[in-house]
Amino acid sequence: MRRDRVPRRLVVDGTTWLWSVRHRHRNRHDDCRESLTLRRADAPHAQLRLVFRAVPGRLIRDAYWPSGALGDTHGNNLNLHEPGVVRRFLDEASARGLLPTAHGVHEVDGWPLFDALAVRASPGQDQRPVRPSSRAVAAVPAVEVRRTLRPSR
Repeated sequence: MRRDRVPRRLVVDGTTWLWSVRHRHRNRHDDCRESLTLRRADAPHAQLRLVFRAVPGRLIRDAYWPSGALGDTHGNNLNLHEPGVVRRFLDEASARGLLPTAHGVHEVDGWPLFDALAVRASPGQDQRPVRPSSRAVAAVPAVEVRRTLRPSR
């Protein structure tokens, strides 16, 4: 099974959340988007899907950025494969009342949450830009887990 389709676990205040990151297209290159799907382990059919579409001023994974990379033209960058980033999105979605309680997939535009997280990042924190390289992974404040991507052959 592909790495981006295998759910990962995140425990927050005793609740186990499963999350995954996926890159999708409607057609070959149309409607390019990155998505973060969150669901409680005890309620697998109630899912929150944060969708990040490729629109002007917003940057998502492409041929030059690694999987899960998000950014904007103001230099704010996040990597959806980092557990600390996922936790911040989960907290923001919870604060906005976006976490689903009913059966089904609740799809939400993720860019307003991205903006809220970018505003909260203090100026002194290490928030290096994602570089166009298969080995680059965005550094995210207060996240110790780092992963190195292998170059494609």
